[in-house]
Amino acid sequence: MPAPPTLAADAALAADLVRSAGRLALEMRGQGVSVDTKTSISDVVTAADHAAEEYVVGRLSTERPADGVLGEEGAAREGSSGRRWIIDPVDGTYNFVQGLTWWCSALALVDGEDLLLGAVYHPHDDVVLVGGPGLPTRRNGVELPRIDDRPLAEACLTTYLHPPFYGDHVGAAFGRVVSGAATVRMLGSGSMDLSAVAQGQLHVSCQHSVPPWDRLPGAALVLGAGGDHRVLEAAGKEWSVTGVPSAVAEVCERLLRDH
Repeated sequence: MPAPPTLAADAALAADLVRSAGRLALEMRGQGVSVDTKTSISDVVTAADHAAEEYVVGRLSTERPADGVLGEEGAAREGSSGRRWIIDPVDGTYNFVQGLTWWCSALALVDGEDLLLGAVYHPHDDVVLVGGPGLPTRRNGVELPRIDDRPLAEACLTTYLHPPFYGDHVGAAFGRVVSGAATVRMLGSGSMDLSAVAQGQLHVSCQHSVPPWDRLPGAALVLGAGGDHRVLEAAGKEWSVTGVPSAVAEVCERLLRDH
């Protein structure tokens, strides 16, 4: 039996995969891509999403054949190793389609329930970040400093909340959170937002109903830079809260209040 890959080898592969997928998507955008709507006018998918996901899955089939895969655009394969690669070929597709630069290619590697690493490539800045709970986060190969802790009142909170949720009990929980933050940003790419948290540019992310491909790659980067990541139930939804430890703790406390 061959020896299992090292975490360093997995990190190098992850960096190469997201970089190649992101460059493929960028090239296809330059040539013009067709756009289809999924669940809403803002939930879209392009040929570049599908092509980039197919590229990553193909590479993994060759280089990590025993591992499973799960992709946002439908890729799913069970493996024999207990490990699975979670793939988001283009995170921030609406931004991608509209010509905005806040989008990326992202993936995560899990072993059972354990998050091993995440990788995110931002084509506009030609930056790849890789990190995880046991892997200090690096930006283009250079280790990031540990993120500075701060309370929510001094933190920039990033989120994504569809308008239908603004007026109900979910919106009320959201309001309790944002009312305590220094400022709020809604930029449209979860993995990009968490990359910014890992780099100290933003401070805490709070969003409900986050699928694994939008949550795990960036959460790994934040954990690798000394941050915190929690998942909890509040207002009938599952919320993902990630960022500097003190702000994460306060966001969770505010979510769980009943008024």
